[in-house]
Amino acid sequence: MSLLAAMSSSMDDRPDLVRVGDRSLSRSRLQGLAAAVADDLHGLDRVAVEATPTLETVVGVVGALRAGTAVVPVPPDAGPREREHILRDSAAQALLAAAGGTSDGSTGTGASAASGGLPVVPVDLRRVSGSTHPEPAPDRTALILYTSGTTGAPKGALLSRAAIATCLDGLADAWAWTPDDLLVHGLPLFHVHGLVLGVLGPLRVGSRLHHVGRPQPDRYAAAGGTLCFGVPTIWSRIGAVPAAARALRSARLLVSGSAALPTAVFDGLAALTGHRVVERYGMTETLITVSARADGPRRPGAVGVPLPGVRTRIVDEQGHDLPTDGSAMGELLVDGPTLFDGYLNRPDADAASRTADGWFRTGDVATVGPDGWHRIVGRASTDLIKSGGYRIGAGEVEEALLAHPGVREAAVVGLPHPDLGQQVTAYVVGDGVTGPELVDFVARQLSVHKRPREVRLVDALPRNALGKVQKKRLVDG
Repeated sequence: MSLLAAMSSSMDDRPDLVRVGDRSLSRSRLQGLAAAVADDLHGLDRVAVEATPTLETVVGVVGALRAGTAVVPVPPDAGPREREHILRDSAAQALLAAAGGTSDGSTGTGASAASGGLPVVPVDLRRVSGSTHPEPAPDRTALILYTSGTTGAPKGALLSRAAIATCLDGLADAWAWTPDDLLVHGLPLFHVHGLVLGVLGPLRVGSRLHHVGRPQPDRYAAAGGTLCFGVPTIWSRIGAVPAAARALRSARLLVSGSAALPTAVFDGLAALTGHRVVERYGMTETLITVSARADGPRRPGAVGVPLPGVRTRIVDEQGHDLPTDGSAMGELLVDGPTLFDGYLNRPDADAASRTADGWFRTGDVATVGPDGWHRIVGRASTDLIKSGGYRIGAGEVEEALLAHPGVREAAVVGLPHPDLGQQVTAYVVGDGVTGPELVDFVARQLSVHKRPREVRLVDALPRNALGKVQKKRLVDG
């Protein structure tokens, strides 16, 4: 079966199969435009793509996949060093960009610098082709997605066509995703969430897609989607605009991912929209592995059960299995058909990311209940705090802080302490609150040893493009 099965076989030719901003394409038009790009890429093994939130990005990615060329998305806001690393490390042979120059519209010397010296293949929405291209083998690399680089230079994760197809089929089953849906989101197109789920998903399932550009509450409200994707930052902003949130009552499913959704946001959206948000869990290297289901319960702070074919386990620091009792915290290991094929040019990183028996080490700390429901505590490096002999999950303390009416945002980390080993430290964005007040507030809700030893009031928390708090920046000072 074709990776983009519905685009290849559907007879539906509505004029707005894919809409980005105020421009749209029908299925047949997208096929013709993608075929022209595929013609240009014939014989190329891998190509970089300017991953702007535009129709040109969608056409470029689809064209490359039809040609069997691996796609290397380049974040449009990448700095010169990150951009140069991605282009060089991936060994991309060309750069796909909107016709007329690079993503910022530059030409000449500037365009040459932006392309890293690579030939630029223009994506021209006026040029179509009737060519057909054979479906590449399932084990062929479809995407090379670069990780965030929190532990060094970004690494390229090799994702096969089969892994992507399996992931999308599992989500279609879990979320009852059908051609009748209209998917609405405003996510970046260089990550799993926005590109794999948010673009390739509709083209495999057959649903329509409306990318709203900037993910503003009024744009989500006006789009009339049945299926809406967002990250916690987006959902928090939508919940802060009651009229926009109430407009989503007509949707079928609201889905959140890429970071934990605060319970207060979950509850607020449930009250305004009538929907309990579906949360799911995944990584660049694993795609989506765990999710709540459309036909099952949704629990705040929990991400559901494994998708078909996926196996999970939690282990302690010695690699011993921990009980699935809902309270034991350990590193989450994953195995199954959605896993990546390794890091490009990094056999050392590959070896470090796998156990001796082949399980992928996520680096995330989780609990698993007797019913198989997973709760992600956070990153082992920053969210499992060892203080005075206790193991404390940062997420639990953050939830307690966010329950205070004066707290808008909170991030909890463990900072070095000469006596305790690590000190529970909270960074808080709030209104009219004091550190001692918040320490006492948490101590009244949780065990006393879980209270922050220090609260630092800040104007904002450092976040990446998907809204995840960059805790390493807080730990490193």
